[in-house]
Amino acid sequence: MDPATRRRRTALFLFFLMPGLSISSWVTRTPDIRDQLGASTAEMGLVLFGLSAGSMLGILGSGALVARFGTRPVMGVGTSLVVLSLAVVGGGTLLSSAPAVTAGLFLFGAGMGGGEVAVNVDGAEVERITGRAVLPTLHGFFSLGTVVGAVLGILCTTVGFPVHRHLAAVAVVTAGMFAYALRAVPSGVGRTRGGPERTGAGPRSAGAVPWKDRRLLLIGGIVLTMALAEGAANDWLPLLMVDGHGMDPALGSAVYAGFAAAMAVGRFGGGFFIERLGRAPVVRASAVSAALGLAVVVFADSPVLAGVAVLLWGLGASLGFPLALSAAGDSGPDSAARVSTVAMIGYVAFLVGPPALGFLGDHYGLRAAMTVVLVLVAAAVFLAPAVDVRRVPSAPLVPERRPSPADGSPHRRRR
Repeated sequence: MDPATRRRRTALFLFFLMPGLSISSWVTRTPDIRDQLGASTAEMGLVLFGLSAGSMLGILGSGALVARFGTRPVMGVGTSLVVLSLAVVGGGTLLSSAPAVTAGLFLFGAGMGGGEVAVNVDGAEVERITGRAVLPTLHGFFSLGTVVGAVLGILCTTVGFPVHRHLAAVAVVTAGMFAYALRAVPSGVGRTRGGPERTGAGPRSAGAVPWKDRRLLLIGGIVLTMALAEGAANDWLPLLMVDGHGMDPALGSAVYAGFAAAMAVGRFGGGFFIERLGRAPVVRASAVSAALGLAVVVFADSPVLAGVAVLLWGLGASLGFPLALSAAGDSGPDSAARVSTVAMIGYVAFLVGPPALGFLGDHYGLRAAMTVVLVLVAAAVFLAPAVDVRRVPSAPLVPERRPSPADGSPHRRRR
C-alpha cells in the first residue's frame, strides 16, 4: 500500500471513529437527558424524531451531493454538523429544553446521514484499490468509537458529571480529529456530474439504474435489517436495560458498552472468517447470532441472561452492514452509485427506524417493541445469498497509455 493510500485509510478510520464516539456519548446519557427534560418514553420518541428528520434530509440528499461534488466536501460538512450537534444537545440538556435537544439531534442526523454515506463510498474505493476487505475494519472503528464513548459515558454517569460539560468535551476532541483527517482525503472521488469521475470502477453505464437491480435490492434488504439491529441498540439499549430489565443507569450503560465491544470484536476479527468462508455464510451466521441475542433480551426475564445475550446481539449485528456495502460495490457497473444506494437504505434503518420504536415502546414496552427488530433480523438469514458476488477488478483512476510496438513493457502513469 502506497503512503498516500495508507494516509487516506487512516483518515477514514477517524471519520468512522468520530460518529461512533459522538453517538455513544449522548446515548449513554439518555437516562440523564430524559430525567433532565422530565420526558416520558413517548416524549423521548418525539425528541428522537429530530434525529429521524435530520437523517432523512441527510440521507436523501447524500447521493446527489456525492455525485455532484465528490465525497470530500460531503464528508466535511457532515462531520462538522455532527460536532456542532454535541454542543447543541448539551446546551439543550443544561436548559432543560426538549426543542433544543431535538434540534441538536436533527443536526446529528443530517450530518451523519449525509456524511457517512460519503465515507462509505470513499471506503469502498479504498477497498477496490487495495483488493482487501477494508469496510469491515472501517466500521470496526465506528464500533471502537462507541466503546470509548460508552466507557466515558459510564464514568460520567457514575460520578454525576454534568451532561453539557461531557458533550462539550467530546465536541472539542472530535473537532481536532476532523481537522487532522480531512487533509488526507482526495477530491473528486464518487463525482459523476460536472467533472471527471473517480470511483475506481470505470465510467457510468448508461443503462445501469441501481434501484432496478433485483440483487442490489436484496443486498439493501440485508443492510436494512442489520443496520436496524445496530441502530436500535444505539438508541435504546441503555433504557431497554433500565426500564425493561430493572438495571440502574450505570449498569445499563455498561451493557451498552458490552454491545459496542462485541461489535468492534466482530468487525476487527471478521476478515479471518470472510476470507475463508465467504460473505454469504458469514452474513447468515451473523443474522442467526443477532436473532438469538434479541430473542433472549426480549423474552428472558433474567437481567443477567439478557446482559449476556446482548453480546450475541452485538456480534451478530457487526458484519452485515459493511459486508453488504462491499457486495453492493462489486455487484455491477457504477459502483459508487451502488454503494451510495445501499448505504442510504442502511442509514434510513440505522437512524430513522429506531425512534419509531419509541412509540411502540410507550404502548407495549421496549422489550415488546424489539420483536419488530427480531423478525426483520431473522429475515436476513434467507437474504444472505445475495451478497455472494465476485469482486469486480479495480479500474485505474487515470487512463493508461497502450504500449507501442517498440516498447518492451507497458508504460503506466502513476495514480
